[in-house]
Amino acid sequence: MTKFLPDHDLLAAYDAQLREASELASADTFDRAGPLYRGVFGDRGHVTYRDLGGLTGAALDDLIAQTVQHYAANPQITSFEWKTRGHDAPADLPQRLTAHGLVPGEVETVMLGEAAALAGPVSLPDGVTVRRIDDQPDPRADVERMSAMLGSVFGHAFGAQGLLRRMARSPELIELWVAEAGGEMVSAGRLEYVPGSDFAGLWGGGTRPEWRGHGLYRALTAARAASAVARGVRFLHSDCTAMSRPILERGGLRPVTTTTPYVWQR
Repeated sequence: MTKFLPDHDLLAAYDAQLREASELASADTFDRAGPLYRGVFGDRGHVTYRDLGGLTGAALDDLIAQTVQHYAANPQITSFEWKTRGHDAPADLPQRLTAHGLVPGEVETVMLGEAAALAGPVSLPDGVTVRRIDDQPDPRADVERMSAMLGSVFGHAFGAQGLLRRMARSPELIELWVAEAGGEMVSAGRLEYVPGSDFAGLWGGGTRPEWRGHGLYRALTAARAASAVARGVRFLHSDCTAMSRPILERGGLRPVTTTTPYVWQR
């Protein structure tokens, strides 16, 4: 029988295993500056850390300013994200980030739980199938179709080339799953493994509006969870919106904190 962890232990595992270098496993490059890990993904930067080492006041302002200067000095970078969590200290970090020109994005809920709890069978509407697309000899056409579909769902570019580069560099760390109806991709999501941890992440879930409410997101979640369990993964994590949170909660994932991106644009 699976022994479920209490929420405070899940949060401790999240902080220990899913922050710092593990969050940048698929980055093109990353370096360190004090408590920060600074990654580069194509033309985007990403800042992560486990804690800020007690930095407050002017010392924290200096670190933020140095981070902005670091990315601004790289002409390749068009934007970077400083990823905050709701349980991070100090409490005035958001205000200090905005004072340096970073803009807060949407608050999402960090969900964690046992992968096995989400891996059960799910009924699909007639004519809908679920499959993995990254494990074929030449996945390019399907990855481009998936990216175009997600781009239309989210209203912004969803780069196929970045996914293809990541698949070529570390194929063992990423899986792409889609739901199809009548030969058309109508929902999709990624599964990303975190090296050296007990976790895999559920990312990029999107469904065409006319197909929402038919169980496709739940089916893709179950398929990805089953794949993770087969690889020996114990926990899943997801930064989720209000739309997907109830689905993940019904599957056994629990909210442990929130996350808010603070974004600098060139």
